[in-house]
Amino acid sequence: MTGRRAILEVLVDDAGISPALTGLCAGYELGEWRRSALAKTMFYSLPEFALSPSEAADFTSGTGVEMLSRAVKNIYLTDRYHRRGEFGELLLHVVLREVFHTEIAISKIFFKDSHNDTVKGFDAVHVIADPSGKLELWLGEVKFYDNLARAIRDVVAELHAHVDSDYLRSEFAAIGGKIDSSWAHAEEMRQLIANEVSLDEIFDNLTIPVLLTYDSRVVADRVLELSKDLNVPPSATAEAYRTAFEDEIRAGWSRFTGAGLPQRVRIRLILVPLHEKRTLLSDLHERLKAWQQATA
Repeated sequence: MTGRRAILEVLVDDAGISPALTGLCAGYELGEWRRSALAKTMFYSLPEFALSPSEAADFTSGTGVEMLSRAVKNIYLTDRYHRRGEFGELLLHVVLREVFHTEIAISKIFFKDSHNDTVKGFDAVHVIADPSGKLELWLGEVKFYDNLARAIRDVVAELHAHVDSDYLRSEFAAIGGKIDSSWAHAEEMRQLIANEVSLDEIFDNLTIPVLLTYDSRVVADRVLELSKDLNVPPSATAEAYRTAFEDEIRAGWSRFTGAGLPQRVRIRLILVPLHEKRTLLSDLHERLKAWQQATA
């Protein structure tokens, strides 16, 4: 996935504050927010997200239809998509891969007992390997919401629960049992999260990316502005938009940091403002259902 241009543009990136902050924008096209382009990118990311490394390695022009069908089936087989978390997990996966160039260690899809189960725990298990092969573990959290205040409230509660020592040990045991032995970093990953390793050492090599979405006033204003007159190039007002966007993102960071974050762990806040989350959700659902029906 890292070989092509990322669909989400980094408009805010501040690693000099704690937690670090990233603000991402899907962009605009002919006066509209690029909902369909984002949905398409997420859909095409399904095989990597929902298949094991050994399965994904078999993804070729000859096996593509079968593999994509298997990936779609692994997501869900229900119309109750408004209350499910897979789309948020998929968006988190896309962001981590395209923006931060992580490598997926294991998809949380494999923690399901059956299709349509929801999965508890961290929403992404990724790593970044340095040139020497040392791994930095990225355990992601996501709230695919339309309201930032609710997203912050819910994710902060989960962060406190998920960094509890007993919870982490249980999560690491589950992850260790699901690692695909064909993965290049399988042994290093098992050693990193082994029960014998102190959590202090693990925390030194751990980042928790927290991705929150919400329906954005700044994005809505931008759509209204651009759609008024398509003859006015977006570049004419781009600077003012970027300023308003950054102000909104930093205000979100302030609300997040004021919510009482857990100590010791390294967090990176990733904010993705949306234009009508419900329409993006519907677009994604229709794409998956159409594929399921076409390949049934």
